[in-house]
Order: sequence, then structure tokens, then C-alpha cells
Amino acid sequence: MTNIRTVGVIGAGQMGSGIAHVCALAGYDVLLNDAAPERIKDSLALIDHNMSRQVARGVIKEDERVAALARIRGADGLAEIGKADLAIEAATENEDVKKQIFRALQPFLADGTLLASNTSSISITRLASVTDRPERFIGLHFMNPVPLMKLVEIIRGIATDAATYDTAVGFARSLGKTTANAEDFPAFIVNRVLVPMINEAIYTLYEGVGTVDAIDTAMKLGANHPMGPLELGDFIGLDTVLSIMNVLYEGLADSKYRPCPLLVKYVEAGWLGRKVGRGFYDYRGEHPVPTR
Repeated sequence: MTNIRTVGVIGAGQMGSGIAHVCALAGYDVLLNDAAPERIKDSLALIDHNMSRQVARGVIKEDERVAALARIRGADGLAEIGKADLAIEAATENEDVKKQIFRALQPFLADGTLLASNTSSISITRLASVTDRPERFIGLHFMNPVPLMKLVEIIRGIATDAATYDTAVGFARSLGKTTANAEDFPAFIVNRVLVPMINEAIYTLYEGVGTVDAIDTAMKLGANHPMGPLELGDFIGLDTVLSIMNVLYEGLADSKYRPCPLLVKYVEAGWLGRKVGRGFYDYRGEHPVPTR
């Protein structure tokens, strides 16, 4: 097993910020990189804000927040990330983008660096194939929001060795997470079940079976879901939902995974959910209201 002390995170969006957050609180030194340097500053501010909320709720102490923030610093380039004991890619859910990141990182990797992807649907075997160390490559699928959600899916590629798997499990558990093993099939466990449910809810809206309000209320009160499926799709990001449905549809060649045309239309319109202020709900006012 590799002794992990430093963690490099590539991607300073919502997921990368959350991963950096929990790693720093667990005592790891964290390097945070993004293709757009200004996002690193925004990410550090978000982490500070979220840790302050944890202090206010009594989840952590103020001295823990200060110490954790001191353990995170921005990395201008991939050269610094390559020196970390563990490098976690947390970029957008696009296979070409992820492969390009690993190719660009390759020249800077230290001999002992472990590689991980936070992909929620894409083949770990395929991502590992563009590196020089597929045996030291693994999937670490954190759930969103990372500081709150307890699960990390662990996905081994066909070449991932036992030592890498053991290290990954130990690392995830050191963050206070529970692990679930998933085989390297499209969308793994959580999104194989969850995202088609969201897609089916969109079909239910598309076919006029129910309104946005009716569908979400029915699932919250009829199935005891904490969030309705359309609201959840907005939270995840409708572009991500579409990407995962395309991975399922193409990877399993089953028509039941065909993305709903309404989902495609919303993504084409740029109505991607909470992060842009509009999806199945409009978030630009004081309270969210259904778009349709």
C-alpha cells in the first residue's frame, strides 16, 4: 500500500472543491489545479465558506477550519500535481477531456504516484489505458455534495492491482467515507440506477403525465425521496445527466437508456439547472419556480 500524504486535485469545480475540502480536513496536504486559474481562487473561497458553515453548525471547530485551509494551495500547472502521492481528476464528465488531462499529466508523474478519476460513469479501463500505469489507476466516485455525502464508489479497471485498491479503500475511509465496490460497467452502481430514474421523470413531463410540481411532489411524498427527480437533475446538472445517459445508451446498446428528447432540448438551450439559474426550475427569483 502507498502511504498518501499529499493529494493533487485536477478540476476546481463543485466536485473538485468538495474533494479538496474533505481531504484537507482529514489532514492531507492538497494541491488544487484547474485549466482556468481564476477558478482556483473561487474554489478556495467556496471551501472557506463551506467550512465556516460547518463551524457554525458545530460539525468542526474553528481551529480545524484554519488548519485545513492552510493545507490547501493552488497549483498553477500539472507539474506540481504530478509530484503528489495521489492525483485525482475531477473534471467535467467528458471522456475526451479526461483522457487529455491524463495525457498532459503523464510527463510530470513521480514513480509512485497513484491516479484516480472521479468519473461518475466513464470506463476506468479506458481512462487508465492512456497512462503508463493502468495497474495504479482506480475510480474514486465521490457523491455530491462531497462534504455531506458519505459514500465513495470504488471502481477497479481491468488492470488495477490489489495494492492500489487497498490504498484507495483506506484513503476513502480515512476521509470518514463508506465505500461500495462497483464493477467497471457504464455508470457503475449509483448512476446506473439514479440517472435513468431522472430520465424517466423527464419522459413523464415530456409526455404530459404530470407537471414539474406534480412529478417531484409525487416522488417526495409517495416514495419518500428527499428531493424530487427533476429538482435532483437540476442539482446534478442536466448536461451531466445527459452525458451519463449517453454513456449508458452507447455502452449497453439498450433503448431503455435513450435520453429523453426534452432533456436534450434543455441542454441545447443551455438550461442546465442550478449552476446557470435555470433548468426544470427557474432559480433567478427569491424562490425556485417550475420553468414549464
